[in-house]
Amino acid sequence: MAQMVREAVLGLFREPEAVARALDGLRAAGFAGHELKVLSGAPYPEGAFGEEPERHRLYVFPFIGAACGFSVGLLLTVGTQLSYPLATGGKPILSIPPMINVMYEGTMLGAILFTVLGILFESRLPDLRDWRSEPYDPRISEGYLGVVVTRAEGRVAAVDRTLRDAGAVDVVLPTRGHEDTETRR
Repeated sequence: MAQMVREAVLGLFREPEAVARALDGLRAAGFAGHELKVLSGAPYPEGAFGEEPERHRLYVFPFIGAACGFSVGLLLTVGTQLSYPLATGGKPILSIPPMINVMYEGTMLGAILFTVLGILFESRLPDLRDWRSEPYDPRISEGYLGVVVTRAEGRVAAVDRTLRDAGAVDVVLPTRGHEDTETRR
């Protein structure tokens, strides 16, 4: 069975203003925000090029982890005290003060573990997609800025024209076989 590979086009720019013009031009050409990605070797603030901010749900993971950790701590302490009852002088079997310590530690451990998992999940690590599906150029690490247009099937010529009109230094186009990328200058 043949694997479906999406065509993606990479435009290389030297100036951030040119990247913003390219994104505006691509949006005007009908590309959605999720089809456009900016690559940079230097950190730029989110939204510096006019791209859509990425939504995340990282704040949910610690709450879920804390609830799970609290539940495990509660079940562990209650289960242990009921499984091995130690009746001493008419005191209740379930002693609350020692249970608080275990439930607190379980809550914190669950929140921390789920936060780490949430960071990995929200960062898309590891990237399980085909790493060859999007073009990359080593000049991005040398200070150039890249604009990747995914899902450019049938519109490669329009994307190429829009990127060059915005001031692209170079455009990396996919080859017919999709095994590698071809640079057209």
